[in-house]
Amino acid sequence: MSGSAPTSSAAGLLGRLRGADLPLLVAGGCILVILCAGATVNGAFLSPHYLIQQAQVASFLGIVATGAMLVILLGHIDLSVPWTLTAGAMLGTGLAGTAAGGAVAIPVALAVGALVGLVNGIGVAILRIPSMIFTLGVNAVLQGLMVLYTGGSAPPSTAAPLVRWLAGGHLVPGLPNAILVWAAVGLLCSLMLRRTIAGRTLYAVGNRERAAYLNGMPVRRAVCGVFVLAGMCSTGAGVLLTGYSGKAFQGMGDSYLLPAIAAVVLGGTSIMGGQGRYAGTVVGTILIVLLQSMLAVLQMPDAGRQIIYGLVIFCMLLLYGRQRAAR
Repeated sequence: MSGSAPTSSAAGLLGRLRGADLPLLVAGGCILVILCAGATVNGAFLSPHYLIQQAQVASFLGIVATGAMLVILLGHIDLSVPWTLTAGAMLGTGLAGTAAGGAVAIPVALAVGALVGLVNGIGVAILRIPSMIFTLGVNAVLQGLMVLYTGGSAPPSTAAPLVRWLAGGHLVPGLPNAILVWAAVGLLCSLMLRRTIAGRTLYAVGNRERAAYLNGMPVRRAVCGVFVLAGMCSTGAGVLLTGYSGKAFQGMGDSYLLPAIAAVVLGGTSIMGGQGRYAGTVVGTILIVLLQSMLAVLQMPDAGRQIIYGLVIFCMLLLYGRQRAAR
């Protein structure tokens, strides 16, 4: 009898671990390790001011990762993020030079993101072109259009006051508005995934697109809608980033593609589609930003950071690919 109690206790612990969100636990553990290591290297790493600053930086990546997660849940990928973000930022900044620029810069930038997303959705859902190829082509077209629009340089206008306030103002004392914007976007995304028919359709399409189509689900509409939302997330993050840095510039979105995908897969979203929670994307985003900060403290070159992101995505792809094959 005395030997059976520890055995049942161990079995119960294993059962709870199996029922837990393992990627979420692993990512949370990595965050703790990075925080402890950062505090060892630099005593200011755990200061409230520094952590809030990192959360503000994470909000830009987190909004991009929100759109990336929705696309990945469908089993697709959006490689047009860099220049979708840049196009929204540049057009918004250009409009800031007009009299009504502060009022129309954000809606126009979001409309640009929606238009780019619609083009991506039509190419993937209706023309049936693989998302990796089509969105990469759209990214190249956007790059060329923005070079023509700006003449190869940054727009002459600076960010509108409203954009600056959204990115760096303080509606809540001590808390940058960009964090509140990310929280609002995340709340809406989480509610959509968990409480709406659209969310259930998205998971169904990601698991078995053909089965979802045969069951009468609006597969094409779902794919187009998700790419539209992803485009709006990218340009929305671009506008906020413009307000944070003061102006738009060429290639400002280049550093957001791999980190956004890495944040999504680190949070437990299957790169094969149909599996994932938004809470995991939030944790993955925080982990990526803290990792970036730690690598910056260690003076890791940008090439080394890109290698790390690529290895993370590669390892998670192997892991989730095996899980889906087993099912």
